[in-house]
Amino acid sequence: MPNEEIEVMPHSHLMQTGEIEALAKTFVGLGVKKIRLTGGEPLVRKEFPDILHRLSKLPVELTMTTNGILVHKHIELMKTAGMRSINVSLDSLNRETFHNLTKRDQFQKVWDNILLLLDQGFRVKINAVALAGIIEEEILDFVRITEKLPLHVRFIEFMPFQGNHWKSEKVITAKQMLEFVSSNFPIVKLQDEKHATAKKYQVPGFLGTFAFITTMSEHFCGDCNRMRLTADGKMKNCLFGKEEMDLLGALRKGQDVESLIMESVKRKHAMLGGQFSPDYLKAKADEIENRSMIKIGG
Repeated sequence: MPNEEIEVMPHSHLMQTGEIEALAKTFVGLGVKKIRLTGGEPLVRKEFPDILHRLSKLPVELTMTTNGILVHKHIELMKTAGMRSINVSLDSLNRETFHNLTKRDQFQKVWDNILLLLDQGFRVKINAVALAGIIEEEILDFVRITEKLPLHVRFIEFMPFQGNHWKSEKVITAKQMLEFVSSNFPIVKLQDEKHATAKKYQVPGFLGTFAFITTMSEHFCGDCNRMRLTADGKMKNCLFGKEEMDLLGALRKGQDVESLIMESVKRKHAMLGGQFSPDYLKAKADEIENRSMIKIGG
């Protein structure tokens, strides 16, 4: 969480429940087979039950990324909607470090809800941003929790966004992390799914797995098929891209949305949103034009 005051967007600027449903139907009509609710934190929106109910009627795999704090309040609804896989953002297994990063003393609640999700049959992935000075102390702990629990830990290389004080020296690469893990555990490489963003590994005999999302050190732009619809209805064809297509504005004016979606896809840059070099050491965060992650939503 940023230290500065957070400017909240007026509710009228956000997609309303019917508009989310309408735009989702348009994407599904164009071949989308998976929808992920993310953010920000999707569970804090008071219309979440209605949004989930509407999306559950579409012929897609429905999933979500959450900070895990409110999961226990909505887990029955998530099961009813057909959700079977949940990503939980958790950058530290240490209560004090968690508090420093999130500004909330909620580690135990998050961990209890992770165990609740497992108990209720969900496939749980843990997203941990690999921050230099933090992840070195915890990477082995994250791998160890996959021994007895069927958790799928994904270490995400630290990516530059507006306001997150990114510097190249704060990046711990997947290669560095893998070398550290392999010097402490025997590991095997697992088969990665088509269009996967994570490179998966496992310690033989462990119930869970671990993986690396190598956005900075080894980009996968050529095989990425993700599209993001922000909370205020703008389509981003790349998380790093500065260009946004206003689908909500078009929908509210009764204009054709399909053509805008196709145009956005065609405009996608070859790599990294056209914002910086694939050599992350040359990236200059203050020159990147984009929203902060907490303002992207989606």
